[in-house]
Formats: sequence, C-alpha cells, structure tokens
Amino acid sequence: MSKEPIYLEKIQRSLVGRYRTERVFRGFGMLAVSLGLAAVLLVFVDIFIKGTGAFSATYIALDVTYEKDLLGIENLADQRQVNSGDWEALYKQALRRDFPDIRKRGERRKLYALVSSAAGYDIKDRLLANPGLLGSKETLWILADDDIDSYYKSWLDGNAYTARLTDGQIRVLDTLINTERMQLHFNANFLTRGDSREPEQAGIWGAVIGSFLTLMLTLVLSFPVGIAAAVYLEEFAPKNKVTDFIEVNINNLAAVPSIIFGLLGLAIFINLFQIPRSIPVVGGLVLAVMTLPTIIITSRAAIKSVPPSIREAALGMGASRNQMVLHHVLPLALPGMLTGAIIGMARALGETAPLLMIGMVAFIVDIPAGFMDPATVLPVQIFLWADSPERAFIEKTSAAIMVLLGFLVTMNISAVWLRKRLERRW
Repeated sequence: MSKEPIYLEKIQRSLVGRYRTERVFRGFGMLAVSLGLAAVLLVFVDIFIKGTGAFSATYIALDVTYEKDLLGIENLADQRQVNSGDWEALYKQALRRDFPDIRKRGERRKLYALVSSAAGYDIKDRLLANPGLLGSKETLWILADDDIDSYYKSWLDGNAYTARLTDGQIRVLDTLINTERMQLHFNANFLTRGDSREPEQAGIWGAVIGSFLTLMLTLVLSFPVGIAAAVYLEEFAPKNKVTDFIEVNINNLAAVPSIIFGLLGLAIFINLFQIPRSIPVVGGLVLAVMTLPTIIITSRAAIKSVPPSIREAALGMGASRNQMVLHHVLPLALPGMLTGAIIGMARALGETAPLLMIGMVAFIVDIPAGFMDPATVLPVQIFLWADSPERAFIEKTSAAIMVLLGFLVTMNISAVWLRKRLERRW
C-alpha cells in the first residue's frame, strides 16, 4: 500500500488547521481594531454632545431705558462720569418694571441674579458705541446667569435642572419662557473673551492667543536648532564614542516624561535665569527643549532617506561637502523635516504637565498682547475648567477640548498633506 495518500491526508489536515488559526488570528485583530475605533468614537461623541451647548448661551429680553438720572451721567464724553455711572441700575429697573409683584429685598436680589453679573458692562459698551441712545428706550437681549443657562438648556431637553434655583426664580423663568423673552443665541463670548470665574462670561480666546505665542516661540527656537543638529550628526560628525553617546541620549530624551522638562524649566529658566512665570517666553523655551529630540530624530530619518547617489553625483560634479548638503540633500529632505516639525508642534500644543510646573496654570483674564504678558494655553485652560465645581463649566471644558482637537487634527492633516505634496519617490 502506497504511503503517499496518507502523507497527502496529513498535509491536508495541517493546512486546514493552519487556515483556521489564521482566520482566528485575523478575527482577533479585526476585533481589537473595532474595539479601539469604537472607544475613540465613543469619546468623541461624548465630548461633542457635552460641548455643543457651550456655543450657545441663554439671553433674556429686557426693555432698557437709558435714563440720565438713573445712570448719574450727563455727558458720555466725560470719562469720570462714565466710570462712576450706575450701569447695573438699568437692567434692575427693567426687571422691576416687568415683575412689579416682587417687592421684598431678598426676592429682588434673586430676581437681579437672573442676569449675568457682567450685564452692566455690556449695557455700558452698547451705550458708548451708540451715544445717541442716551435718554431713549430699547429692547436688549441680556446675557443670563450660568444657573439660568443650565436651567433653560435642560428645560429644552425635557429635564429641567432646578437644583440652584428658588421657586420664585422658577416662576419668573416660566413667565419669561412663555412670553418668548428667553432664547438661545450664539455664544460669541466663548470665542472672543478670556477666562472668568463666571461660566457664562468665560472664553477661550486668551488661551488660544497664549498657545499661539508659545508655539511660535517654540517653532522659532526648536526648528533651526533641530535641523542643524540633525545635519551635523548625519553628514559631518565623526562616528566615534562621543557621537554614539549623543545619539543614545537624544533617543532617550524623546521618551522622557514631559513633566521632567517642566522641572528643568523651573530649575533653569525661572530659578536660575529669573524669567517671570506664566509668560509665553518661558513656556516656549520649555516646549522647545521638549520637542528638540523629536525634530532631530525625524530630520535625521529624512536625511537618511535621500539616496546616496545624490551625494555621489554632487561630489562628482565638483561640489564641496557644504554645497552638497545645502543644495541637494536638504531640499530633498525638507518635506520629512517639515512633517516632523509639525508633529512636534502638535505634541507641544497638547502638553499640560510641563507648563503647570512653570506657572502657566495662573488665572488669566486679559488677552495677552505679547510674549512677556501673562498667559495660559488651551490644555491648561481645559485643566482649570475641569476642576471647577460649576455645572456650566462642564460644557465649556468639552467645547475647549473640541477646539483643541480641531487644531491637532488640522496640524496632523497638514503634515500628511505636506509630505505627500513635496516628497519625491525614488
């Protein structure tokens, strides 16, 4: 009896088992990828649902009369009169006129608390922009307090949040809703103002400008130094123990936790060089040191990807080593270098820990106008809002995360597009 059929049968069984194992392995891989994508999608959906509310705010319609006697102002050109004017009296009078039955002092305080504490400043800005309104009357949409904003948005969702409101305030709000004098409008304050203790007044513009100034300084400091270091190590440095030691340490620095760079900045830039805390200069210095290893590593990889024939051809045509590098190697490696720089900047944009160590966790209300002005950045702003107890800061935090993710996605897409646009295939 021939043994060949027996061997063929064994081989067939082995192949069936091998194919089954491969299918199972492939199934586990697809399951792992699906779970990862599902987790990311769940996080994004949760952030989107919580954060969309921050782009709208509750406003109350009030009939405001710009009475000179009530304001204590005769001439809007007189800055002393403007500064001493009783601007809050205007919306308080409008509320008393709309709800004359509320007479007790405590109930009136609750009535006045329906609108934002910054309502007087908004009315002031409105009148100063239109001086002809003095002595006249108009209907203004006044920004509501954050508790009222939470109540109205939850009321629209069918589950009104009344934990921080009195029964009298709820009755007033019901009246305003029934008479259509309470509406949601686009929340421009969120995109144009700085931070505030009051959630309805808080915005991200100050943090956006702080992030921009910090990243610009980071790019200016880290990109030229990183490119120069990469070119030297790859094209000019001799291969010996010293350069090997430097290369090992650069690779190790790329894996160092970012908070260590914050401690370095605290010890050197602040304590030794006495640079003020919480300014874009010190933040840019720390982030530049942190991103240098990433830029050096990616730039060296880009230089290595240039074919040796380019170097040999340039040298064969009589070019010096410097000319070969500057005129031939660098232009061809530039797309990879720019990609690495953008990825490094994206990492720096999302960092929080090193900036907390150098004091950029400060509460900053004013919009920074320069590199030496106190500032914060978007990740730190998110950290501060996430630690706030007010319910309205939850949606502010999620909305700020949406903005930060938008910047990060844009930077990464730009890196991919730039590489595809400029790279050459050999």
